[in-house]
Amino acid sequence: QPQLVESGGGLAQPGGSLRLSCAASGIALDYYTIVWFRRAPGKEREGVSCISKTGGNINYVESVKGRFAISRDNAKNTVYLQMNSLKPEDTAVYYCAAYVEAWNQAMCVMNDKGMNYWGQGTQVTVSS
Repeated sequence: QPQLVESGGGLAQPGGSLRLSCAASGIALDYYTIVWFRRAPGKEREGVSCISKTGGNINYVESVKGRFAISRDNAKNTVYLQMNSLKPEDTAVYYCAAYVEAWNQAMCVMNDKGMNYWGQGTQVTVSS
């Protein structure tokens, strides 16, 4: 059974860092674009960052640009989200998701429609 498993969440102080991991089993991630989403309390889920299957195309939501960095290691079947300069408004459950990348994809998209697989989520809390 294919699955994605997030890890690395927890409690961080404002200005601190966390690194999230999204490990896949049962599927080869090098066929997939990976997207990180988050859902904060009382808010809708939003796309945070995406990375194409080769890592050649990356995108971020404006609120995390310059603070977060997405990367992938296809040999380890894992995608990472390095989160620096964390703010209280980054508090949310973070999910990774995967969709099969089209051959002609120009840019990865952070739309939650059309995902093939979802992880169960990992809680990130930023608080002093």
